[in-house]
Amino acid sequence: MDNPLVQADPGLFVWTILTFLGLLALLAKFAWRPLLQALESRQELIRKSLDDAQEAKHELERLNQESAQITRNARVEADSIITQTRSDGERLREELLQKARAEADTIVKNAERQIQLETARALQQIRYEAADLSVMIASKLIQRNLSKEDNEKLIEDALKQVEGRQH
Repeated sequence: MDNPLVQADPGLFVWTILTFLGLLALLAKFAWRPLLQALESRQELIRKSLDDAQEAKHELERLNQESAQITRNARVEADSIITQTRSDGERLREELLQKARAEADTIVKNAERQIQLETARALQQIRYEAADLSVMIASKLIQRNLSKEDNEKLIEDALKQVEGRQH
C-alpha cells in the first residue's frame, strides 16, 4: 500500500513550488502592497498623533508657566497695593493727628486768651467797684458829696495805689 500523497513525485514537487511562487507573487502585488501602505499610513497617523500630543504638552507647559508668572505678578502687585494703602493710611492718620493737635492747641490758646481777657475785665470791674465803694465810704465819712471831677480823680488815685501794691 503505497500512498500516492506520501511518495515524492518530482513533477508534483515542481508544480507545488511554481504554484507557491505564483501565489506569492500575486499576494505581493495585490495584498502586501496595500497592507504595507495601510500600515505605513497608520504608522504616520500614530506619529502625527504623538507629535500633536508632544506639541500640546509643550503648549500646556508654556501656559502653566505663563499662568504662574501672571499669578506671581498679581501677588507682587497686590502686596504693593497693600503696602501703599497701609502707607497712605498711616500718612493720613498722622496728618489727621497733627491737625487735631493743632486745633487743640488753637482752642487752648484761644481759651487762655479769653480767660486772660475775662480776668482783666473782672479785675477792672473790681477796681471800679472798689473805687466807687471807697468814694462812697469816703463821701459818707466827710459828709459831703464830691463833684464828678473829684470823684474821677479819687478813682484814678485809688487805682494807681492799687496797681502800685500789685507790682
